Amino acid sequence: MTEVKNTGGPARRKTFVGVVQSNKMNQTIVVAVERLVKHREYGKYIKRTSKLYAHDAENTAKIGDKVLVMSTRPLSKLKRWRLIEVIERAK
Repeated sequence: MTEVKNTGGPARRKTFVGVVQSNKMNQTIVVAVERLVKHREYGKYIKRTSKLYAHDAENTAKIGDKVLVMSTRPLSKLKRWRLIEVIERAK
């Protein structure tokens, strides 16, 4: 479930909805974002998953949570995203 919103302004930061895969690092979560890509020859849709490293300042997100992340300036070697909100808690 991917979701791209235009937050307005000149920066136009991207936002995605994904599921937390890992929260083992301090103030960092790994979010899996799925998207559908159409096969160029056969036309069948294929799921593709991207891993995003996001900044979680309060360590609030847990594994399995559905979260909203937004692009930001580079915070470390891999972190280019930050946690906006936890949409749904894991059961």
